[in-house]
This record gives sequence, C-alpha cells and structure tokens, in this order.
Amino acid sequence: MALERHSFLRGVCTAVTTAVLLFGLTDQALAQRVKRALNDTSAPAMEQIHHFTHKATELAMTAMTLIGAHYKYGGNSPETGIDCSGLVRYVFKEAWGATLPRTALELSKVGQEVSKDELQPGDLVFYNTMRRSYSHVGIYLGDNKFIHAPSSGKTVRIDNMELNYWKNRFNGARRIASPAEKRQFDSEKEKILQAFQDDVKE
Repeated sequence: MALERHSFLRGVCTAVTTAVLLFGLTDQALAQRVKRALNDTSAPAMEQIHHFTHKATELAMTAMTLIGAHYKYGGNSPETGIDCSGLVRYVFKEAWGATLPRTALELSKVGQEVSKDELQPGDLVFYNTMRRSYSHVGIYLGDNKFIHAPSSGKTVRIDNMELNYWKNRFNGARRIASPAEKRQFDSEKEKILQAFQDDVKE
C-alpha cells in the first residue's frame, strides 16, 4: 500500500512539476489532487510551489513524494523505510543524480553555509535532536516549512521551523549547488584563471 501511494504521489508531483516548469504556475486541479493525497500540514507548502525555481522544484517535489513513508533508522528508501539523512540523500540522488554523504553530521560539512534569513527552497536545515549538534537534517521548502523523517514510529512529514521545538534546536543551514551550477562555476573559474595567466604573460 505504501509503495502504491508513493508511486501515485510521484506521478502526481511529476505532473505538477511539469505544469510549473511549462506555465510558471501550479495547475489548480493538479494542486488540489495533491493536497487531497497529502496530509494537512503540507497544504501551505503546495500553495507556495509556483514560487519555486526550477532547481528547487526538482528537490521539493521529489521530497514531497516521500510524505507518509515510514521512518527507519539507517533506512535509504521510501519502500522499506528511511531516516533523515537517508531522505536527503535519496532526494538529491533522484532529483539531480548527486551522491551526498550518509549522515547528518557529514552533510553539515558539504556545500555553502547560509544564514536562516537567507534560506531558499532546497537548502538543508540542521537540528540538535539527540543532545548533539547536527544530529538531524531536513530540506527547506519555503515559507518556514521543511520536510524531514522525524523519528522511530513516525512518518516523513512537513513541519514549521517557527515551532518552539525546532527554533530551539536549530543548528544552521547549508546550500548545495546543483551539478549544472557546479559545472558553470568550474567553467567560469577556469576562464578567470586563464585570463589572469594571459595578463601575467603580457
């Protein structure tokens, strides 16, 4: 049943993503269909989906197909169970083909650090939920919402970062560049280095 629900949501979210990318807005009929399939806490995030960039849409929509998947410590897939860092790793692999580190602590060392007031959809947000820093991670969706795999006995869900529990445990955020952005950066860096070398020769 969980696998069927996951497949259904993936199909629906793919359709919504296509609408967003082609028309720049969320098709209302599709949005309503997704809202009915997801729990109530996800509805505000769905209303914000048309504001996402292409990059963020890929990550956000992939993550949202996991809503309702059961938590499993060390789990890596929605079919058999998934934990917080497993969710992040799964989403980035599915959306971008990127392979990220396995633990929340390791994830806290990749990408670029961003402040809370600079958060963008697709950024990673970190929390101290086990009496140690960077013991929990989720994916920011916008509007102070993030998606994550909470803990044993629970399922993947969307929470509000402004709730006292999360505000008091916030450890920071990181932004990971998409493969396309990284290639562009590397290309620009190469051009700058080449121009500098040419200037030195002259």
